[in-house]
Amino acid sequence: MQRKTSIKKIELIKGRKYREDIDGLRAIAVLAVIIFHFGHLPAGYLGVDIFFVISGFLITGIIYKEHLSGKFSLKDFYLRRIKRIIPLVLFICTVALVLGIAFMLPDDLENLAQSVIATNFFNNNTLQILTTKNYWDVVNEFKPLMHTWSLGIEEQYYLVYPFLFLMLGRLNSKWILWSLIALTLLSLGLFVSPFPEYIKFYTLPFRFFELSIGGVAAIILNGRLIQHNFSPFFLVLLAGCLIFGLNFIPESPLLVITVLLTCGVLITANRTSIISKYLLENRLMVFIGKISFSLYMWHQVLLAFARTTVYHEINIGGYALIFALTIVFSALTYYLIEQPFRKRFSTKTVLVSVLVAFIVTTGVSYYIYKVGGVIRDIPELGLTFGQGQRNIHAKYNDRINSIGLDFKKEPNKLKVLIVGNSFARDWANVLLESKNKDRIDISYSPIIQNETVYFSTEADIIFISEIEKHTILTSDLPINKIWYVGTKNFGINNGLFYNYSGQDYCQQRTKMESGYLLKNDSLKMLWGDRYIDLISRIIDDNGTVPVFEDDCMFISQDCRHLTKAGAKFFAHLFEDELDEILEK
Repeated sequence: MQRKTSIKKIELIKGRKYREDIDGLRAIAVLAVIIFHFGHLPAGYLGVDIFFVISGFLITGIIYKEHLSGKFSLKDFYLRRIKRIIPLVLFICTVALVLGIAFMLPDDLENLAQSVIATNFFNNNTLQILTTKNYWDVVNEFKPLMHTWSLGIEEQYYLVYPFLFLMLGRLNSKWILWSLIALTLLSLGLFVSPFPEYIKFYTLPFRFFELSIGGVAAIILNGRLIQHNFSPFFLVLLAGCLIFGLNFIPESPLLVITVLLTCGVLITANRTSIISKYLLENRLMVFIGKISFSLYMWHQVLLAFARTTVYHEINIGGYALIFALTIVFSALTYYLIEQPFRKRFSTKTVLVSVLVAFIVTTGVSYYIYKVGGVIRDIPELGLTFGQGQRNIHAKYNDRINSIGLDFKKEPNKLKVLIVGNSFARDWANVLLESKNKDRIDISYSPIIQNETVYFSTEADIIFISEIEKHTILTSDLPINKIWYVGTKNFGINNGLFYNYSGQDYCQQRTKMESGYLLKNDSLKMLWGDRYIDLISRIIDDNGTVPVFEDDCMFISQDCRHLTKAGAKFFAHLFEDELDEILEK
């Protein structure tokens, strides 16, 4: 007797006008991202990629349907996108700007102002390329609008995507599908190519396939869904990628697999599935999915300012509070901003409101940017309102670049050659702030090159920082003249110390960022008595270093490089050692 198979045949069914499961999928995506930013769920960042696929699937479905019926309008498309996205984005930018003005130090506020402007112009992904480059950099944890890079990619996609339908649709509708498939394969090819990772991460051409693959599926199915018993397994595998994926699969293949599985969930339907019914279509997940855009926008703002004002390290209770506040604020903005601007307010009201908010936030941000974030007196940094300028601390460090390699040939002065990056320039500032500044003639080179070796023969002393010992030993520099200047670190961000209100404000100390102490010990072993150990002079038995010098001024403005007060602080600390080195 022949056994009956339990595998249901593949069949196409008409899709529902509203799909609760897509809101449930949005909920999974946004929760994954939030938990990732909470420091857990290492693959949770893939929630953004799930959002990309959903957006491509839904937007293409709408445009293609309107195109076939001859009702597609570029004007209506952009109006829908404006109503859906821009009001909430501008509101969140305003909130971040107000909080930044209240709590941030100038450098951080200037960076926030840049982010507001970039976000307003759909280009925070481009700003990230030009600045940090690295999404995983710990400093991003303190940036309230760090996460709007993904909006930049999505909005850039919306700007160009409709023209594909306008240009190719006039020829033949099938050209749209084949062109989209070709562009998807081209983008995927770019993604797996050996371009720099930050370029692949932050730019639309390398991300296009994530949005367009959903579009390809939407066009092929044209409003229908695949009914099959296997459909819940896509969801199970997708959840597995988010929870366990990085344990077994490298990042790039995992991203592609996540994109394909998300597409699989979107194009299949099985309402009888317990997994789909209870995981995606329950009321809680559907509600979270509905407010997912607000959740995405709020969570990083609250996290960043919690780290800036309240928490050295956020504990479980802190994360629970931040998550609860994120839910509450997101529900409020969903009902008071998202829904009214999409459905209740007239087009004129929306456009006028958006234009005013855009002009105000961009204008205020531009002013903050131009004055270097100095909107009030900051005595801890020696800054006064009205005298602010961009990159004031960077200019102090960079002034050493203007010295060049040529010694001034001043008689009776010690010729000191400084070699290395910005940390080496910090040491040059220490020397120039010391009592020995009038007895030394400084020459500077950022790297070891032929000219460096040539001028090293004239030098009495050579100070080097942040260059590998092997590079130094194979460079023909006179080793007997070399002193190696050690590393340093003062935590991750000064915002928390600035917002502290205790009586011991000026006595605050911090643990160094992970890895610096180990690096210092390793360098000390390599260089022995030719090593200038900055950390050992300031670290205490608890492994902490001071934030402020004796006059309550920040030693470092960015927790790595020295302020003028910080340079004077180290010049005083190393006064005797400098005397000894310069006398040798």
